[in-house]
Amino acid sequence: MVTRRQVLQLAAGSAALATTARFTWAQAYPTRPVRILVGFVAGGNFDIVARLVGQSLSERLQQPVIVENRPGASSNIATEAVIRAPADGYTLLLGGAVNAVNATLYDKLGFSFISDLAPVAGVVRFPNVMTVGASFPAKSVAEFIAYAKANPGKINHGSSGNGTTQHLAGELFKMLTGVDFQHVPYKGGSQAITALLGGQVQVLFEALPPSIPHIRSGQIRALGVTTASRSEALPELPAVGEFVPGYEASGWNGICAPRNTPAEIIEKLNKAVNASLADPQVKARLADLGATTLSGSPADFGRLIAGETEKWGKVIRAGNIKPA
Repeated sequence: MVTRRQVLQLAAGSAALATTARFTWAQAYPTRPVRILVGFVAGGNFDIVARLVGQSLSERLQQPVIVENRPGASSNIATEAVIRAPADGYTLLLGGAVNAVNATLYDKLGFSFISDLAPVAGVVRFPNVMTVGASFPAKSVAEFIAYAKANPGKINHGSSGNGTTQHLAGELFKMLTGVDFQHVPYKGGSQAITALLGGQVQVLFEALPPSIPHIRSGQIRALGVTTASRSEALPELPAVGEFVPGYEASGWNGICAPRNTPAEIIEKLNKAVNASLADPQVKARLADLGATTLSGSPADFGRLIAGETEKWGKVIRAGNIKPA
């Protein structure tokens, strides 16, 4: 006859064995290729960052790291694919500010970016830049605010699309300064910059890399970067926050895994990502994009995601912004 004590001992032994097996399996990770899903087409900032970091991770994990582009629905397709994947560390997402925005922008998402994914590691933060046409009368953020308040209805704000971080950077500026301007969405940053050059719009909060050539040629005038501090790419240019207290509207990227991925795997990936970001060659390539590294723990990255989701949620609700 089996006693109650023996049953409990058997159960405890089974649990210990399962825990040991799980730990051993996690310690052996990875034993096959790892995929990083990107929610946008090849060639953009997301794709470039994923491939740069993925190559470095391959060397550190001693397994191929394959970047797979799953464009569509503003990264929601790739995000959901990772959420539905096994929680074994072999399918990861390069997430970003767009995911924090989508959490509020889309009313009926079939998932939660915060609760259905586990933060692994931040990768990069990069600024947008507030620019105006070369003939625009304002030469600083303070002068722009004064001009906008004195000339209501005369400023159009162009962006790379409705609900994009570039659009919301302008909406946040409006909220914090009390100015008003009309939003004009375009299909991508290049179209928005062309509109600024042609005078169809008067201000942009677009990505830094495609804006720099036009800034340096004098075709457009930069007033400030949207990160909290100045950018190494344009160190003489002030941050918008130097004139508008509390303003910060940077883009960012980081690695996420499906919820319930073992902590040992997340920790191993986090260490590998941070080691990659410390590599001088990787840092130099990211700097070419105007980006700064986001080294830190999974908890650090989780706090960033939560804070960004809350911030952009307020902006979206205040502006009654809907997806295109």
